[in-house]
Amino acid sequence: MSPDRLNAVLARIDQLNSEDPNRELVEGVPRPREVVYAERLTAWVRRLNPEASEALRIAARGQHVRRWTIPRDRYEPGRRGYLRWRETLKAIHADTVAGLMREAGFAEEEIARVRLLMSKRRLGADPDTQTLEDALCLVFLETQFADLRAKTPDGTMREILRKTWQKMSAPARAAALALPLSAEDKTFLVEAVR
Repeated sequence: MSPDRLNAVLARIDQLNSEDPNRELVEGVPRPREVVYAERLTAWVRRLNPEASEALRIAARGQHVRRWTIPRDRYEPGRRGYLRWRETLKAIHADTVAGLMREAGFAEEEIARVRLLMSKRRLGADPDTQTLEDALCLVFLETQFADLRAKTPDGTMREILRKTWQKMSAPARAAALALPLSAEDKTFLVEAVR
């Protein structure tokens, strides 16, 4: 593990994400949304796997790099448009991170590993991919679930939670049940995933 090149890539991702014009209040301080998201995702990866590889740490930090540059409303409404938007974003995120890794001196096989993790195509078969997906699900449950639930019909929200739960490992599910959710949200989650 080379801390210099790893830190160079993570710093460049943070620098790009600091350009996000969207802000999120964190302890009363407005911060670039994608910086906050990357920090939260990285923190969950490190909690789930304190010995996370360079590839996993880079994939987590770069998962949404410059996400705001491709707004959802550029694609048609509905599931088809949403899926097209997500695939476009995945490619842009992976290409951006690959370029930053090349600049920092990573080998092509290391870059390919990060691309594979970011694609999440080996979910369940690759421990690092599973850790990344678990972290993504936990960030969603911890920071977005309550707000989404408030504006989503119960049936749709239950389906979202079931699909999220199916992608999670047993340790991630245990971590989810330990999140400091409101009593109402926790009850809803538990009933939805039974």
